[in-house]
Amino acid sequence: MPIVHEILELKTEPGIGIYNVTPRIQDFLSQTGIQNGQILVFSRHTTTALAINEYEPRLLEDTKAYLKKLAPTSEPYLHNDLHLRDNIPEDEPMNAHSHLMAMTLSTNETIPVIQGKLALGTYQAVLFFELDGPRQRTLLIQISGV
Repeated sequence: MPIVHEILELKTEPGIGIYNVTPRIQDFLSQTGIQNGQILVFSRHTTTALAINEYEPRLLEDTKAYLKKLAPTSEPYLHNDLHLRDNIPEDEPMNAHSHLMAMTLSTNETIPVIQGKLALGTYQAVLFFELDGPRQRTLLIQISGV
């Protein structure tokens, strides 16, 4: 069974951003010729996440508001005590809230492939969450199948 992979690069906007990466994943799948199998999508950062859900503008705004309530930037997080941490780069942000948001979501999603297509439901999309933008980010896409 062949296994192929690709690194997708994304340049994100400031703050929390939610990006529909489904078309880019499907494009890569189409290039491979794999008809049946599965795709692993893996976020390679500690302040990003992935989810499968609906890509609808009002729901995306609800999601951002929910995440901000879950881990407000104003809380006194120990991770943000930069002067007490060792080997911190000069440009280190105070981003404990972003790490906590990421931990409540997921770093990966697995999607079945059937007849060369992602086997997602009608309203499902693969969503990439930027929780500490703007940044240059990468996603690992790994496809196995025949």
